[in-house]
Amino acid sequence: MTIYRSLHASILPAQTRFSEVDLGRPAHVDMDAPATAVMTDLRRVSAVTISPDATVDLAQQRMIHARVRLLLVVDANDDVLGIITARDLLGEKPIRVAVSDGTPRDAVLVERVMVPREQIQVLDYNEVQHSSVGDVVMTLRASGRQHALVLERGHVPTIRGIFSTTQIGRQLGFPIEPTERPQSFAEVEHLLAAS
Repeated sequence: MTIYRSLHASILPAQTRFSEVDLGRPAHVDMDAPATAVMTDLRRVSAVTISPDATVDLAQQRMIHARVRLLLVVDANDDVLGIITARDLLGEKPIRVAVSDGTPRDAVLVERVMVPREQIQVLDYNEVQHSSVGDVVMTLRASGRQHALVLERGHVPTIRGIFSTTQIGRQLGFPIEPTERPQSFAEVEHLLAAS
């Protein structure tokens, strides 16, 4: 028979912090490091998801709580229907939908402002494994996007990872700015007026 013992307890010291999640990534990288060093690997970290019938306010709260700027929009079977980003939530999309639907902004559903699956370009995981951080930075800058999904092909295609300019910038030690591309009609009009 095993004999158990009581562990020693002590008082929580002042200025105690909590451990950050170890994502298996090096703290600092350079542009020549393997691309996977800056990829959020969804085999190590749970994807943050939301239902298409959730409100945009709930989506925003989930992002804040999870400290992310992108949510995968999934159905009841966990099939990916689209994505929603902080840019989608904080931009003019929810206001336009609220006005056109005649509803308050806080009643706007994720499905009305998300980027649907058919419009999402993904990077292939096999190619990513043979790429550098610099390749990913160039890809994100050229697309004008802050995120890129990485698809692992197989019997069932799976989102294997996510690249984020914010995360990559943290690891490189300098911000990654996407090439400015207009994201809305208002931005296009502003650029035309400035010409």
